[in-house]
Amino acid sequence: MPAEVKICGLTRSVDAEFADAAGASYLGVIFAGGPRERSPQEARATLSGRRARKVGVFANQTPAEIAEVAAVVGLDVIQLHGTSDPRRVLDVRAATGLEIWGVVRTDSGVLPEDVEDLASAADALLIDAMSPGQLGGSGRTIPWLELGESLDALTAGYRIVLAGGLTPDNVAEAIDYVSPMVVDVSSGVESSPGIKDQKLVRAFIAAARANPEEAG
Repeated sequence: MPAEVKICGLTRSVDAEFADAAGASYLGVIFAGGPRERSPQEARATLSGRRARKVGVFANQTPAEIAEVAAVVGLDVIQLHGTSDPRRVLDVRAATGLEIWGVVRTDSGVLPEDVEDLASAADALLIDAMSPGQLGGSGRTIPWLELGESLDALTAGYRIVLAGGLTPDNVAEAIDYVSPMVVDVSSGVESSPGIKDQKLVRAFIAAARANPEEAG
């Protein structure tokens, strides 16, 4: 099946509306710092009325703080982009009652030895590129061949969300190597931080849905 698409780092209602209409399955807003960060009220206005599932990206807020924001915004999914370990996943799920995505970062494509503990606790494992001083949105890619091999070595099949430097030009190749269930893009479809380019959004979704054998 084609990978689902998450358009993240949304800051404007017009961009969320377009991504939703273009077929994105997930729309993401940032509560973890950086140029795309929104207040809960701003995020609610951006995502209100959309069909796609709403994802909030958090840093190291407490479970109670996350639950409060989730309620204001109407989130469906919590992405733990700061400290992400099994205990924190369970605590945030208990506080919110929502789907939780754990996050692991790699610059080599090789996953940490304890990654399955996090993958087993979370509803999905989001894999992002390692970028010193940044939680995400760096535009860096992951070595997909090595990542695919690391995932093949796991003892179970987990729900994988792939992030890290994806663009309309490379997402099909990344999917071919990694076989994620969801691909996550922010800077790769922007004209400037937080401002989405409609042509790039449309092209990214089309590329993610393409059959690699037909495309090749």
